[in-house]
Amino acid sequence: MGNDGGSIPTRRELVKEAARAPSTAQVKEAQREQQEHFWATCPLSHKALARPIVSDSVGNLYNKDAVLQFLLPGDDGEGISSKSDCEEVLCGRVKSLRDVVELHFEVDTELNEHPSDRTNAHRHQRREGWICPITAKPLGPGVKSVYLVPCGHVFAEEAIRQLKGDKCLQCNESYAEENIIPILPTKEEDKQRLIARAQKLAEQGLTHNLKKVPGSKKRKKNATAETTMDPSEKVDSKPTTESKNRSNTGTPTPNASGNGIKNASTASLAARVLEEENEKKKRRKMMGRNENIDSLFTKKEDSKKSADFMTRGFTIPAAARR
Repeated sequence: MGNDGGSIPTRRELVKEAARAPSTAQVKEAQREQQEHFWATCPLSHKALARPIVSDSVGNLYNKDAVLQFLLPGDDGEGISSKSDCEEVLCGRVKSLRDVVELHFEVDTELNEHPSDRTNAHRHQRREGWICPITAKPLGPGVKSVYLVPCGHVFAEEAIRQLKGDKCLQCNESYAEENIIPILPTKEEDKQRLIARAQKLAEQGLTHNLKKVPGSKKRKKNATAETTMDPSEKVDSKPTTESKNRSNTGTPTPNASGNGIKNASTASLAARVLEEENEKKKRRKMMGRNENIDSLFTKKEDSKKSADFMTRGFTIPAAARR
């Protein structure tokens, strides 16, 4: 190992070289290789991505058949990794097909029909050529791509950014800005936004494709009914004699066994209202028997005998009567 013009590195040099942080170019190269792998390979089945393709809430891509095999009960499905490995990849994000969105790619027909060029032929063997329907740019590791929820159409990110709107450019379906999902995001802020979105949807009882979680509608309905109804207003659901009397007469009347209301506060309130109605009736009767009020009005049979209070004290002359 000598006299060849080379040098033998010492231990200090080896340790110093190993501890050196990777350069920016090396980091970008590693990210590009990782992006190329996940744009071409399903992490569940380790097979080439082929339509139909689905994406979870953080923008990862999977073959739909691999997701279906993972969701099937029983032992490990054929063509995919073990259930434990799949669960480690999915991190609990996919529990049903409602947690994924099927993506609709625009296929580059020229690339698929004429793979004469060597570069195109290599790409054709790897996977289909996908392009943005607006910019016609090829979708892949070199272009930041996004898809819309719930329709699942895929575009280049710059097309959505420049053509601002609230409807899909392919199917004209409405979408919100928070439902623009980047595919295989590399920026940390994009990853945190997608995680926050998933948490918000879970709190609202919704899944990634904006459908309700199975069974959440019934629970939410019951919870709403219990929260809106005051405990003091809960009464017996069975029809009582009081309710029948109230519907027939228009005024609450007690039945033979009481007021028929089990809640004490509601029963006392009903009794108070009933008592006030009875007092009003008594007042009306007393007003009808008041002699002072009766003296202000003249009965028909006494109209010839005396004048009423409007003409009292006035006598019509005899000449005027003729």
